[in-house]
Amino acid sequence: MTHRNQLDWQARVLDENDPADRAELDRLREDPVIEFLDRLDEQRDGLSRLTPPPPAELVDEPMRWIHYPWRRTVVATLGPRSFRRLRLDRNRNKITAEEQDKLAETTIGIVGLSVGHAIAYALALDGVCGALRLADFDEIELSNLNRIPATLLDLGLSKPVVAARRIAELDPYLPVTIDDRGVTAESADSFIDGVDLLIEECDSLDVKILVRERARALGVPVIMETSDRGLLDVERFDLEPDRPLFHGLLGDVESGTLANLSTHDKVPYVLALLEAEAISARMAASMIEVDRTTTTWPQLGSEVGLGGASVAGAVRRFGLGHRLDSGRVRIHIDEHLDMLAPPPTGVGPTEQNGSSHAQPEFDSPRSAIVHAATRAPSGGNVQPWTITTTTGSVRLTIDRDRTSGLDVAYRGSHVALGAALYNARSAAAHHGVLGDVTVEPDGDTVDIVVELGAGTDPDLAKTYDALLSRSTNRTVGSPREMRPEVLSDLTTAALPEGVRVALVTDRSSIQQLAEIIAESDRIRYLTKPLHTEMFSELRWPGQPDPDTGIDVHALALDSTDLVKLDVSRRSDVMELLGDWDAGIALGEDSYDRVVSSSAVAVTIVDGHAATDFVRGGAGTQRLWLAAESHGLAVHPSSPVFLYATSQSEFEQLSPRHAAALADLRHQFARIVGIDVDESIALVLRLSHTDGAALRSRRRTEV
Repeated sequence: MTHRNQLDWQARVLDENDPADRAELDRLREDPVIEFLDRLDEQRDGLSRLTPPPPAELVDEPMRWIHYPWRRTVVATLGPRSFRRLRLDRNRNKITAEEQDKLAETTIGIVGLSVGHAIAYALALDGVCGALRLADFDEIELSNLNRIPATLLDLGLSKPVVAARRIAELDPYLPVTIDDRGVTAESADSFIDGVDLLIEECDSLDVKILVRERARALGVPVIMETSDRGLLDVERFDLEPDRPLFHGLLGDVESGTLANLSTHDKVPYVLALLEAEAISARMAASMIEVDRTTTTWPQLGSEVGLGGASVAGAVRRFGLGHRLDSGRVRIHIDEHLDMLAPPPTGVGPTEQNGSSHAQPEFDSPRSAIVHAATRAPSGGNVQPWTITTTTGSVRLTIDRDRTSGLDVAYRGSHVALGAALYNARSAAAHHGVLGDVTVEPDGDTVDIVVELGAGTDPDLAKTYDALLSRSTNRTVGSPREMRPEVLSDLTTAALPEGVRVALVTDRSSIQQLAEIIAESDRIRYLTKPLHTEMFSELRWPGQPDPDTGIDVHALALDSTDLVKLDVSRRSDVMELLGDWDAGIALGEDSYDRVVSSSAVAVTIVDGHAATDFVRGGAGTQRLWLAAESHGLAVHPSSPVFLYATSQSEFEQLSPRHAAALADLRHQFARIVGIDVDESIALVLRLSHTDGAALRSRRRTEV
């Protein structure tokens, strides 16, 4: 295929471990006109700093010397595999390492090296092919330098040679072959046979038809890019062997019919191919002037460069087996520039929806009891309760419409209901109207009634003011040790409700729990339904319904982390991270906060019934208030698997990660010390911090 001395355009790769290559290097070193360039140490340093670190076989790969005869230069560089790893590292993860390897299996032919030069270089630059075949009969002229990135030193050189040299100076290991005769009827089959994809960018209409005739016969798809209004054209002859050439725009015309036409005579065919009504006004007007006031139709180098990017995008899709249909699309910069508009306002650093600490006035003890119940904590601040009243009672039930995927069997809702019940009892005791409380099973939930009487309970009543000002403090803490008397008080705080508190203070164990919770959070991000629910619970400035959910500013994130969170709510981003089994950083915030804790407290109940979780919620509220009374910040840090106990429930949470969640729960239970007959009500991190908490708002209609 090549009709020149390969030393005209092909770099020579020399290995000092090969005797013949070593002799050639010795000869080159003795040649006074040959310059040796050695920046290998910088390359090796760059290789060593990659993340993740490259394997030993890449680090230890022997280097190579690259001889560029036309430059009279020999350059030291990494071996082929380590060179590719370092050069293409910044592609990740626009193109993953696995995708890069798959794309390297693709051989691409390019006919026409004016526009085709930009395309060939773009493909080599992105590393999206494993071999290139270049064909063009023409040589570089001064008038080509408006669109071909060549120089005055290249005038008179073959266009394929100039392109091949430029690619060799970018990647000496990429196989490139050239045919400086162009593609003819005699050579078309040999050029096209063996390529996976053909890119046609020639000026000759007859050759355009010819290469499509032969590509269709050989089952090779064809891509063409025309710089005017960024026309990208795809013909999938590999999938549609009977597809008409050029989508039928020229009818049944054959290549021989169009041979030897003048530029003027080509115009009708060009207009038909480009669709006269779709070309730009300047192109259309210029075509009318061909052979009169203009030599030929115009092209801009900047638009040719855009075409290279468009074709590279199509090649990536083709090489990876992604959707790439036959058809056309126009990517017109001018039209997009007409659409310039101010960007939408992002998350403001000071806008907050938090609740005031001022307490309302109540017209009756019953109103105070209802208000206190609504101040109970709940997962995502969804407030999963319905509160109704009669003259002599307050009733609390589960609102089944206010649940989530994490709330397996309404266990989390029952914990929240238990906390609300504790608050209601405390308020009733404070106002001297405490009566009997009944917690009755109601199918898979419970029905709770607080009767209004004339009783009180000093132990309950003394926490009333505290529960009204209770808050979640998510700021990073200082892991100071707690005094023994504080530890003792917290350990026994929930016992009046029949709830055990496991208090983890060992630094190694806290770190292990942090790792478990971080991985659990990663899975939550990567599981689409859980991800959707998580972000539906967040309230961004300007969003409706601030009386439920969590204000993003309550997350205690700085402005940079808020922007990261905004990116993290994109499901398409999470889908990619899931496909790559990546996203470790998604759990880092949880990890940092848990390890900053002085203790991790786990409230535990005997049994697995709904009433057991109600007890767990009441005990958790007692623990929370006790911790705050000692000046501790409290933040629920419950993992995804918190309320799942069986394989089917793990699969319900995340089918893809069910096994991982089950294993994480087993590790968690082992560290905390949870028996099979026990259930977790909630996990709280307790810390010392000066950071202020932003209280969440509550629904007024309950």
